[in-house]
Amino acid sequence: MPGFEKFSDLERKEVNDVLETGILMRYGFDGMRNNVFKARDLEAEIQEKFNVQHAQLVSSGTAAVSVAMALAGVGAGDEVIMPTFTFVASFEAVLMLGATPVLVDIDDTLTLCPDAVKKAITSKTKAIMPVHMCGSMANLNVLQEICESNNLTLIEDACQAIGGTYNGKYLGTIGDVGCFSFDFVKTVTCGEGGAIITNTKDLAIKADLYQDHGHDHIGNDRGAETHPYLGYNFRISELNAAVGLAQFKRLDEFLALQKKHYTVLREELKPLSNVQFRTVPEGGEESYAFLNFFLPTLDIARSVMSDFKAEGIDACFHYYDNNWHYVRKWEHLKEAKSLFPLSDAVTEGLSKISTQDFSKSDHFIGRNISCLIKIGWTEEEVKLRAQKMKAIIEKF
Repeated sequence: MPGFEKFSDLERKEVNDVLETGILMRYGFDGMRNNVFKARDLEAEIQEKFNVQHAQLVSSGTAAVSVAMALAGVGAGDEVIMPTFTFVASFEAVLMLGATPVLVDIDDTLTLCPDAVKKAITSKTKAIMPVHMCGSMANLNVLQEICESNNLTLIEDACQAIGGTYNGKYLGTIGDVGCFSFDFVKTVTCGEGGAIITNTKDLAIKADLYQDHGHDHIGNDRGAETHPYLGYNFRISELNAAVGLAQFKRLDEFLALQKKHYTVLREELKPLSNVQFRTVPEGGEESYAFLNFFLPTLDIARSVMSDFKAEGIDACFHYYDNNWHYVRKWEHLKEAKSLFPLSDAVTEGLSKISTQDFSKSDHFIGRNISCLIKIGWTEEEVKLRAQKMKAIIEKF
């Protein structure tokens, strides 16, 4: 991670195919395409690889989560349970549909704590969204049971964990809907792009409609298409899809490199008594996009990060003070700083965040360091990085 480190002639070839036709839009202009349909081809590749019946490309991971919310029927007055540790897009998607994001604690998986989820369910809860942060997953068996017993939709945000598995199934295929991001810094990149996957035909049809202004995509005449539903513009372009098509064909190559580099780092740090690795639920296998570990205290984690930076060890993150990924710094959310009017119900719901006790999340995020695994590293670079990290950590 990220895939842009390994751009090759394959990506250039797929993009050039599109440029040769001159048709950058994924829909219409069939007579001019010379049978070049990169978005359609990428959707077919995703379906085959993940053994899923339906895949729908969209313009970003944020768009994927937004469309997934719409498919779940999320709207005004509803609540969606999500973790305190995620990317801001998670709550942005909920708010866009007029619903209220309900934040709950994470556990040592760095993902949704099932017990916290149970306590947060109300009569307004519509969906539960585990976010598989930094390459690994939540306890999906328990979350599925919670959803089934409460008639809720399970939306998997697997944007940072493509290629990870749980009980032999790829992440994103276990919930009612799965979401992926193909942005510039993901394992597979389109530059900008995302995808929704599902095994439910009705949800797939609605996703196809919703992401393109409600167009039904029946026949080859764009102008004659009808609009069964309202929709929005979350389409991907053929150029973005072309890059993603080449990258996705190389997914196994990228995952193997991630695992190889991850293993070198982990084995070097494994003997250290002050290092505890994140918990991966039984039956799960990470995508190896990040190496996550806990140190004894918040102060030690901050000191280690300071020393990492001094030694030029980049791409490691301490999310406790990060304003993109952790609740502590989401002042714009807590204070409901919106450019568009929010309902009274949403404003009231957001006001509760500032007074919630997230000490359990603080306990894990405060001690956690998350190291991005780059696929462009050489073997020598990985070994040297591992040795430097170990030398710094073992001082504390």
